[in-house]
Amino acid sequence: MKSEALFREHGKQVAALCWRARPVLEVLLITSLNSRRWILPKGWPEPDLTAAESAAREAFEEAGVTGKISDKPIGTYHYLKEKKDGSGLPCSVDVFTLAVTKQLHDWPEKGARTLAWVPLDQAVTQIGELGLRPVLKDFRKSHVLQKRSLPARQRA
Repeated sequence: MKSEALFREHGKQVAALCWRARPVLEVLLITSLNSRRWILPKGWPEPDLTAAESAAREAFEEAGVTGKISDKPIGTYHYLKEKKDGSGLPCSVDVFTLAVTKQLHDWPEKGARTLAWVPLDQAVTQIGELGLRPVLKDFRKSHVLQKRSLPARQRA
């Protein structure tokens, strides 16, 4: 069984791209705990959960949102995670989409981070992890294509 320590050793994380359509496509950004840059909810996979379930748990713990998580990642990006000793750990992050259906009033990390719903185009420029930008752009393209394939009454 894989443990959290194994994931940390190999720098493998998961993230949730939390989104909603009202009336434009918006994504939820949160601030990181230390540098306060804009990021997606992310963390280490839990050994008792799938990667997708782990990403959904991060979205709940860090941003207080729940919804429908995708089974497969929509992309992967890489960044250098700053460790407490000042060194860096190269990390690979699988990104799963989470169609938000509920935003809670209370959650585990409430008060520790700032949250912002922003239009997807704005998120692409605000996000602090440059490697995530292509993943966001690909999500925008796939969302537009999906929307075009729906009957007119279902487009939102």
